[in-house]
Amino acid sequence: MLKIFNNLTKQKETFKPIETGKAGMYVCGMTVYDYCHVGHARVLVVFDMIARYLRYSGYDVTYVRNITDIDDKIINRANENGETIDSLTTRFIEAMHEDAAALAVLSPDQEPRATTSMEQIIDMIQTLVDKGYAYPADNGDVYYDVSKFEGYGRLSGKKLEDLRAGERVAVDVVKDDPMDFVLWKAAKPEEPSWESPWGAGRPGWHIECSAMSTDCLGDHFDIHGGGLDLQFPHHENEIAQSEAATGCKFVNYWIHNGFVQIKQEKMSKSLGNFFTLREVLKVYAPEVMRYFILASHYRSPLNYSDQNLDSAKAAMERFYTALRGVKADEVSDGGDYEQRFRKVMDDDFNTVEAMAVLFDIANALNVAKLEKNSELAARLAGQLKYLGAVLGLLQEDADAFMKGGASAGEGLSDAEIDVLIEQRSTAKQEKNWAESDRIRDELQSQGIVLEDSTGGTTWRRG
Repeated sequence: MLKIFNNLTKQKETFKPIETGKAGMYVCGMTVYDYCHVGHARVLVVFDMIARYLRYSGYDVTYVRNITDIDDKIINRANENGETIDSLTTRFIEAMHEDAAALAVLSPDQEPRATTSMEQIIDMIQTLVDKGYAYPADNGDVYYDVSKFEGYGRLSGKKLEDLRAGERVAVDVVKDDPMDFVLWKAAKPEEPSWESPWGAGRPGWHIECSAMSTDCLGDHFDIHGGGLDLQFPHHENEIAQSEAATGCKFVNYWIHNGFVQIKQEKMSKSLGNFFTLREVLKVYAPEVMRYFILASHYRSPLNYSDQNLDSAKAAMERFYTALRGVKADEVSDGGDYEQRFRKVMDDDFNTVEAMAVLFDIANALNVAKLEKNSELAARLAGQLKYLGAVLGLLQEDADAFMKGGASAGEGLSDAEIDVLIEQRSTAKQEKNWAESDRIRDELQSQGIVLEDSTGGTTWRRG
């Protein structure tokens, strides 16, 4: 039985979907004003892994991941660049899709955008006003009245009294309470706006996700996810808005992935300590980055460093070295390994222990190769690729992975390397050891690692 750590109750709970055999999951996606950084990559990979595992477990999954394409940061960046908002967001949506595809992140079933969900957003705000949970202010904004929602703060554990006491920002005279948050922002000159019952304007960030998630999955659905930084105030406000508007429970299971850290500090654009995914993928293969993310439990902090990425690269090379030279069987059953794999993944998606199972298969595969047991090797290789696919890993050709990587487009071509290896082989046959060593050193200087065996010489990019 799958157990999920529910951040609403702060404990692991057996997953019981609202509708038997089906699972609805909404994840807060990107605000598209810049390239994805490693923190964004973790969100993309973690929830792709969860969607994959739910499907592997037999659930009919509807995975919704939104796009925020209207926001203060987007408006400011477009103005800085001297371009239209549509031009900016279109460019970075395309870039996000490219980055996700590089990481083997499958497309969500639905990908709503804030700008194309305006009718649903305005309807939800109107419902909240009609029910007395929201009020139009004198400046044309519409605010949510947090004092009207019983249980505000139950996700984050924050209390309104403490939040008010800690409020250091000068009280906005248009709000009834300093903790009230905006649902609709009155139009400003030169900013995009939409018509509404309260005048021209645009939505606040929190209401967008409430409207999009309930429109795609219904008023009550199974799983809501996102980064831990969204727990408060974004997800807290989503609960307040959605449950006040619909009159029913919003979400059963709240899943949050941990922060990506650099030197014990959260990676973020605001702190300026971030690396874009594109920068990292110039140095490390995409599958190395995916392994790096999944090699830590999704709720744990993920410590970004070259050393940890190098370790991830070495791990992927261990897997593909085991798979190299073996024609994997097509399998739909991982045998005893699969039982172990499912047991640990059913424990709150424990990818750390799942990787240990994959390494056990790889070790057994290496033994089968040494013993020249081709039948067993083919079966083990098939099991390794079959279970690896559940995590979105080990689907490349082993030889291509070892010869490829982020630097494959630089330096010597594959054909040039093969010619030099052939020349070295000839030199060794002629006992010209100086020439053999010279060629090896030349290849090594180009980052090419040679591996000699009784079957010949193979190579990989180091």
